[in-house]
Amino acid sequence: MFEATPLNRRNARVELVVKLLFLLMTVVLVLPVLTILSILLVKGTPALSWEFLTTMPEKGMTAGGILPPLLGTVWLVAGSVVATVPLGVAAAIYLSEYAPDNWFTRIINLAIVNLAGVPSIVHALFGLGAFVLFFGFGTSILAASLTLGVMNLPVVIVATREALQSVPRAFREACWSLGATRWQTIREVVLPNSFSGILTGVILTVSRAAGETAPIMFTGAVFYSPFLPQGIFDETMAMALHLFVIATQVPGVPEAVPFAVALVLITMVLAMNALAIALRVHLRGKKKW
Repeated sequence: MFEATPLNRRNARVELVVKLLFLLMTVVLVLPVLTILSILLVKGTPALSWEFLTTMPEKGMTAGGILPPLLGTVWLVAGSVVATVPLGVAAAIYLSEYAPDNWFTRIINLAIVNLAGVPSIVHALFGLGAFVLFFGFGTSILAASLTLGVMNLPVVIVATREALQSVPRAFREACWSLGATRWQTIREVVLPNSFSGILTGVILTVSRAAGETAPIMFTGAVFYSPFLPQGIFDETMAMALHLFVIATQVPGVPEAVPFAVALVLITMVLAMNALAIALRVHLRGKKKW
C-alpha cells in the first residue's frame, strides 16, 4: 500500500479547496433563481386557475384571464422559430462545410458575432423599418415574428456551426471515399450526428423569443386586444408585454395577478425547454462516438 507524500496531501487539499469554491459559485448562481421562483409561487399561486388561463381580460385588464397574451406568445415563438431555424441552419452549413477560409467569410463570421450583441431595441427599430413599413406587413404577428427571428439568427448560426464542426472529420472522409457527394455526406451523416447540438440553439431562441418585449412593441404586440388573432397579419397581445403593462401601467390590478402572469410565462419557457432538452438527450444517447 502506497503512503501519501507531502506533495500528494497538498494536491488533495488544493483539489478540495477548488471543489468547494466551484460548489459555492454554483450555489451563488442557483440560489437567486430558486428565490425568484419561490416568490412567484407564493405570491402568484392564489391567482392561478383554469379560468385565469382560458378567459379574456376584463374590466380594463384588472380582472379576467390571460388567454390572448398566452396564445399570442405561442404564435410569436412558433413564428420566430419557423423563420430562424431553417435560415440559420442553412447559413451554418454553408459557413462550416462549403465556404472557403478567406477574408469574405471572416467578415461574415465577425458580422454574426457583432449581430448577436446588438441590443434588442435596435432590432425593434430594424423590424419597424423593414417588415412593418418597407415590406408592408404592418404591425402584425408576421412582422413581430420576423423581427424576433432576425434577433435570434446569430444564436442559431453559431450553435449549429459548433455542432457541425464537432462531428469528426473522419466521418466525412469515410463517406467521400465511398463516392458520396458533399451534400449526401452532410444530409446522411453530419446533420443527424449534430442535431442534438442544433437543438441547443433552438432552446436559446425559444427562451429569448418568449421573454422579449422591445422588438414586439413596435412590430406586432398591442397594449390590449379584445379578440384572439385569426392569422399572421393580425396584431396580438404577448405575455412579456402584458406583464409589463399590468405591473406598471394599469391601476387596480390585484397584487397576485402580475406574479401569476410571470409564473405562467416562466412555466411556458421551462416546459418548451424541457421538451427540447429531452429530445436532445434522446438523440445524444443514440450516438456511437
